[in-house]
Formats: sequence, C-alpha cells, structure tokens
Amino acid sequence: MDLQDFFREHPKAALAFSGGVDSAYLLYEAVKAGVEVRPYFVKTAFQPEFELEDALKLGRQLGVEITVIPCDILPSAGHNPPDRCYHCKRALFGTLLRQAEKDGLTLVMDGTNASDDAADRPGMKALKELEVRSPLRECGFTKDMIREKSRQAGLFTWNKPAYACLATRFPAGTPITEEALRKVELAEETLFSLGFTDFRVRMFEGAARIQVKEAQMPGLLDRREKILTALKPLFRGVFLDLEGR
Repeated sequence: MDLQDFFREHPKAALAFSGGVDSAYLLYEAVKAGVEVRPYFVKTAFQPEFELEDALKLGRQLGVEITVIPCDILPSAGHNPPDRCYHCKRALFGTLLRQAEKDGLTLVMDGTNASDDAADRPGMKALKELEVRSPLRECGFTKDMIREKSRQAGLFTWNKPAYACLATRFPAGTPITEEALRKVELAEETLFSLGFTDFRVRMFEGAARIQVKEAQMPGLLDRREKILTALKPLFRGVFLDLEGR
C-alpha cells in the first residue's frame, strides 16, 4: 500500500498532530490528497510551549485549523513508571478519540514512521490497543525519507530536531510535577536562546544534568557563567554530562 491508496480508502480522518516532522508531513500529504482531515493538538504538561507554536504555525502554512485539546496527563503518567509512555499515550489518545468521536470522526491516525522501533516503544502498545493507524509506518516511510520529502514540499519542519517530551528528562520512578517540568522547560529555553541545539537538560535528585553534542561542549563552557546565572536558582546543582549526547 502507498500513501495515496491509504487516503483513497480513508477520505476522512482525525490526526494526532504534534507539530513535529512526521505529523507535519502526514498532514501535508492528507491535505494535498483532498482528505477531510482534522488535526488535533493534545496539550499536556509534558510538552513545551514551542511545540504548540510550531503546530499552529504549520497549520497556518497549510491553511488548516488546528484543534487544541487540553489533557491533564499527570494523574495517568506523573508517577513515572518504566512504562510511562504507555500510560501517557493511553491518556492522550483516549482524550483525542473521545473528541474525534464527538466531531464525527471514527478513524484516528498518527505520525509514527517506519524508522520507529515498536519493540522499544511502550507507547506503540497503547496505539495498537486503541486502533490508531500509522500511515507513514504502514507505507514504509522512514525518517530520512520524510525529512527529504518535507524539504521538497517547503515545510519548515523538514530539519526540525527530534524532540522527546519533557517527561523523558526524569529517571523512571521519579515523580513528575508541574513545577519540575517548568524548571526543565525554562532551562532548555535558556540553552536554546544561547544558540545550542539537540541537547537535553535532565533532572536528577533536584539537580540539572546538561547533555550536549561533543562539538558544542566548548561553547557551553564559554557561556558557563550565563548558564549558571539562569539555572542555579532552579536546581540544587548544575552539571555537564561529559559523555554528551
């Protein structure tokens, strides 16, 4: 099956839309194919504000309205078990499915691609249980293919760095609170503003552990005072992970 076959069989669908590379490209192709597609951005405490801004920006680029649905994710996944992603996806997609049903949509799809390892992603178990379809994965679209096709299509998301949700900054078993999430988001906003990309600020026992690519470590040390000034009020300590990302 190719993507056009999928859309011919399913001319009406809801889309779990994150504003990332994959769901952006899937929305582009659905619009181009004339699908009656409605993208939903499910807003939780696990997502930084820039993800919503990117989702709305892409919607404007494609002339599609993005429906934003709030979801309190902490009761379901805030206890942060090893399979947190499963509980998160169940709650997030459960919220989306209920709203889509109210809007008259029975098919829900997401942007999972063929490069995603199902064996290593508890969240995919939840998608299967909820019968969410993943056209890009089903049609063999890898991450590299999606980036190149997005570039050709003129989507600003084509080279957007992969960004795991803020919950991944906490070791399994560490309870996740709104306050802790906000601190991590502020810390990462600081590093973004200083020109860093593809990094993580991970929390461990109240301290921040910064992970950057090896090539960016000298730049981080050059900006050490600025980073400490911004992050020390938020964390018990600020550390650089010498193993990097």
